[in-house]
Amino acid sequence: MNNPTLNIFITGVGGQGIGLLSEALMRAYDYAGFPVKGVDTHGLAQRGGCVVSHLRIGFESGSPLIEEGKADILLSLERSEAYRNMSRVLRRGGSLAYYDTVWQALPERLGVVGAVNREMIEAVAEERNLTVYFLENRPLEDGRMQNTALLGFAFTKGVFPGLKLSHLISSLEDLLPASVLEKNLKVLKGDV
Repeated sequence: MNNPTLNIFITGVGGQGIGLLSEALMRAYDYAGFPVKGVDTHGLAQRGGCVVSHLRIGFESGSPLIEEGKADILLSLERSEAYRNMSRVLRRGGSLAYYDTVWQALPERLGVVGAVNREMIEAVAEERNLTVYFLENRPLEDGRMQNTALLGFAFTKGVFPGLKLSHLISSLEDLLPASVLEKNLKVLKGDV
């Protein structure tokens, strides 16, 4: 990792596993030898609202909150949330990795905003010089593994400087019960 601090903003809709994704990344960076700070929003998982997590990795991270326009990486488990947050939280030249699915976040269901498509994301990315990676929505044995799929996908794209696959595997071994660990490790490695 070349910069003294790496800012990762994670977003999605309640119930998608933002907490696990956030904790897995924090532990992976801890295994890699970096200091990590993080803070999550809680309480919206059962309401279909937006859930976010702020991760700050590095020796000069200060507050766990990422200032608007200062995130290096935006991970999103939902297309609308990716679009809604990419202009607000990502710095120019940052990276976006998102799982290309739509859970109809609360603003969409209420009719406050319309449906988001890839072209809309690509237009903002071009304007702001962002690197965008999207993971096609694909059938998984368990839909709750979308977070692990995005984690593995983003890793293969080189989105997480300073991490090795072994760091991610160790973090999932810490967090997941044996009954689901092997399936999640296959998803992480792209073996499904």
